[in-house]
Amino acid sequence: MNIKRIKNLFNIYTEVIVDKTKPTWAQSPTPKRGYRRIATEEAFATQALIAESKRLIASGNAEPGFAKMGGFVFGNGLPPKVLDSKLLDLGDSRIHQMDADGIDYALLSLTSPGVQVFEASKATGIAMEANDMLMEAVRKYPLRFGGLAAIAPQAPNEAAKEIARAKKMGLKGIIINSHTHGEYLDLPKFTPILEAAQDLNMPIYLHPREPAASWVAPYLDYGLYFATWGFAAEAALHAMRLIMSGTLDRFPKLHIVLGHMGEGIPFWLARIDNRYKGQVVVGASSVLELLPSEYFRRNFVITTSGVMDHAPLRLAIDVLGIERIQFAADYPYENAGDGVRSLENSDLNEAERMSIFETNASKYWGINLDAISI
Repeated sequence: MNIKRIKNLFNIYTEVIVDKTKPTWAQSPTPKRGYRRIATEEAFATQALIAESKRLIASGNAEPGFAKMGGFVFGNGLPPKVLDSKLLDLGDSRIHQMDADGIDYALLSLTSPGVQVFEASKATGIAMEANDMLMEAVRKYPLRFGGLAAIAPQAPNEAAKEIARAKKMGLKGIIINSHTHGEYLDLPKFTPILEAAQDLNMPIYLHPREPAASWVAPYLDYGLYFATWGFAAEAALHAMRLIMSGTLDRFPKLHIVLGHMGEGIPFWLARIDNRYKGQVVVGASSVLELLPSEYFRRNFVITTSGVMDHAPLRLAIDVLGIERIQFAADYPYENAGDGVRSLENSDLNEAERMSIFETNASKYWGINLDAISI
């Protein structure tokens, strides 16, 4: 990889180089407002997670997608400032950056793919430690931070216990980074996790990661395994498996969050319904209690993370309703200030912006707005 390409990648992830071609919304100051800005997909890491990720990659036994992605994030791809001052920081520096970006409250979660690439007992231990560290930060900065618990789906019963522990500690939900060793949550083995999430009212943020080893090969070329394309394809597949398998008939009160404006699914919902009906007619699909789009509108909400284009925002509002959309910045992998300015300078009215920035998230995650100043 040549120096110019490396600098371009650094720019994407660290904002080191000033982009003078940004649209006008990115150049304008953040306007004053009468609502709080809550960001719901903000990443952190722990030293244990980074060390174990590096060890796994060095061993040569990592999944092909993670070997590439982890080699970039935890290897020589990102400069040390990203890990040291952004992902690892759960204190004043992160809060100062939130202030600069115009974000009042951040819902933090362990960076993708979390612990899901590790052996089960190792994954469980790292997840528990990460949740303890996250909760310590939340207790120290209760007006600025909330948290989503990491779990190890490869140990379903232990993961269910960790969901209960996280609920008791005060964390708001759980983060699952799509597949775990190529397996998805619709499989019967993961029932304890879904039962705990539904019974305890702990929403699942279904975050993307690189495609599973069974189908990643075509994505390994041209960087397609990464956030450019493979992440959305992987997370959308997982969501569709939950819908089409009938899992949401068994767990009708399960709450699931998809980032990145719904990973493309809102665009496809009408066609998904149309083709599902055709498959049922010819006996190629099992009959669900609802249409696929009805599950999506009932069980899923989406966030704006990393999507700063007004057209897909308007489409998502038209398809899902504004009450099912929350703001997220995707820090530190995206420029959070740009995300704020994009939404502030959209064609939404004040009430609509308030819904996406504040009201929807506060109701969904149980965030006490009275204590959070503007």
